[in-house]
Amino acid sequence: MAKVLAVLSSGYKDEENNYETGWWGEELFAPMQLLEEAGHKVSLASPLGGKPVIDKMSISEEYDPKGTYKELYESGKADGTMKLSDVKADDYDVVLVVGGHGAMYDLAKNDDLHEIMNKIYDGGGIVAAECHGPAPLVFAKRPNGESFIAGKKVTGYPDEMEPEGLLDILPFSLEQEMRKISQYDQGDLEKTGHAVWADEQLVTSRDPFSSELMGEELVKALEKKGQ
Repeated sequence: MAKVLAVLSSGYKDEENNYETGWWGEELFAPMQLLEEAGHKVSLASPLGGKPVIDKMSISEEYDPKGTYKELYESGKADGTMKLSDVKADDYDVVLVVGGHGAMYDLAKNDDLHEIMNKIYDGGGIVAAECHGPAPLVFAKRPNGESFIAGKKVTGYPDEMEPEGLLDILPFSLEQEMRKISQYDQGDLEKTGHAVWADEQLVTSRDPFSSELMGEELVKALEKKGQ
């Protein structure tokens, strides 16, 4: 059994532009279900601890037509998170950074999260990030001072998929920042689900529709490691 730390944005509100965001429901619950079914334990953390703010769009009829993730959210399954500053990285085999635009605001440059990712990676564990979740990988520095993903093959949410006008108010473009330092691979946008392993310990996925694939990839990787 592996211990997985799923990291969620605490949420962000931009009153000037009447915009509120947070973490994306499917990106937590789809991999969490697969990991738990395989016998692994998933714990949650966020910058502020407590109940993090979900992006309400992610549990709307448009993105969650069967209400699967809305039901899981309303069950309270994600209501209790540890503060990132209280996390002991040595306790975990995997860190999974959940996407949603919130990750661009309070996870991207979070020093506690950067330290956790480095410790888990250097301890032989897996670092995984979904959709906008790779934002911290851009800014986290390795011991040599380079970005976590410098020169590595990775994916993340592409500009082409961003809602109209949103790039104008986001703090940065994830795709453009990733392209500056890594081998960014958006995959075939006509196909559902895209995940990329940079090496045996680092996996990224492109969008919410890749959430189940991320879960499957992590389960397979942990099985291969004998966990």
